[in-house]
Formats: sequence, structure tokens, C-alpha cells
Amino acid sequence: MYQQFNEQFAAATRQFAETAAQVNRLALDNAGAVFGLQLAAIEDRANATFAFLGEATKVRDAEGLKDLWPKAAQVARENIERGVATGQEVIGRTVSTNEQIASIAKAQLESSARTTQANVEQAARNATQKAEAYVDSATKGSKPAK
Repeated sequence: MYQQFNEQFAAATRQFAETAAQVNRLALDNAGAVFGLQLAAIEDRANATFAFLGEATKVRDAEGLKDLWPKAAQVARENIERGVATGQEVIGRTVSTNEQIASIAKAQLESSARTTQANVEQAARNATQKAEAYVDSATKGSKPAK
């Protein structure tokens, strides 16, 4: 009896460890992708901002400053758009990863439910057989002797 319990426990533990490793791999892959996206966005926007600041240092009069304002607004708008787009992509990737993790968890629960159901059915069959055997032996023992 204890051997069967130990084997079931070891199998469940092994399955849990494999699932946890799979979930961790998905989460780490997502974290790496998200970090890469954000780093690329920062790099792109920093380059654009420094290019604008390079142009701004060349301005020497009010007319040049007047021409610089539309460029400043354009750089600011692009920075905001890139930030929003990156945020949306990060959310999309994270949602996709969470869906994959949820499907793994669902499969794990379904597998556990099937195993548990099979164990319960086997225990019920065994109990029924033992009860029938007990009833048979009790009725045979109570028959009047000839």
C-alpha cells in the first residue's frame, strides 16, 4: 500500500516539476523578449532625441529657434507613439504567454482529474468486490447445517 502511494506521489511530483520548468521557461522567454523590445525602443528614441538636440545646438538666432519648434513637437510625438506602441506589444506578448501558461495549467488539472477519477473508480470497484465477498461469506456461514 505504501509503495503504491510513494509511486503515485513520486509521479505527481515529477509531473509538477516538469510543468513548473515549462512555465518558468515561458516566463523567462517572455521577460527576455519584453526587455529586448523596451531596450530597442529606448535606444531608438534616444538616438532621435540626441539628433534633435544636435540640431538645437546649431541654432544661433530667433528664426532658427522658430524653425526648431515643429521638429521638437515631432520628436516628442514620435517618442510618445513609440512608447505606446511598445507598451501595447509588451502587453500582447504577456497576454499570449499567460494564455500559454493557462493552457498548460488546464492540461495539468485535466490530467490530474482523470488520474484521480480512475483511482476513485478502482477503489470503488475494490470496495464493492470486498463487500460482495464479505456478504457471500457471511450468508454461507449462516445457512443452517444439514
